[in-house]
Amino acid sequence: MLAGLQRQGLIRHLGLSNVSPGQLAEAQAIAEIVCVQNLYNVAHRNDDSFVYDLAMQGIAYVPFFPLGGFTPLQSSELDAVAASLQSTPMQVALAWLLHRSPNILLIPGTSTVAHLRENLQATTLQIPSELMADLDSIGGTPGQ
Repeated sequence: MLAGLQRQGLIRHLGLSNVSPGQLAEAQAIAEIVCVQNLYNVAHRNDDSFVYDLAMQGIAYVPFFPLGGFTPLQSSELDAVAASLQSTPMQVALAWLLHRSPNILLIPGTSTVAHLRENLQATTLQIPSELMADLDSIGGTPGQ
C-alpha cells in the first residue's frame, strides 16, 4: 500500500521501525527505504552491525530511546566519562551516538527549553578515543 503511494508520488520517502536486517531486505524488494528506527543506545547495542550495514547502503538510522527511555541510562563508565568531559551523562550518551556512525540521526525527546539546550550541546562534544573505548565497554564493541 505505502509502496504504491510512493510510486504515485504521494509519498516521497519510506522508513521502517523495529525491523531486522531480514525484514529490511524484504521491504527493499518492494520499495526504496531511506530510514530505519530501532532501539539503540550506548547500553543497548544489538544493532551494532546493522547500523554499519545501513551506513554502507546510505540509509539513515534513528535510534529510539537514545537516552534509555523509561529507564534512563545509568552506568559508572558513563558517569566517569561525563565527569572527565565536564558534561552530563545524557550529553555523553547522545555524543557517543553521533560519533558512532555518520548515518545516525537523533530525535531525543524533551519537554523544556533548558533540556533542549543541554541536548544540543552534545553535538559539539568531542570524545577522545580512549574515552570512546570506555563507553564502548558499556554495551560491547561496535561491529565495524
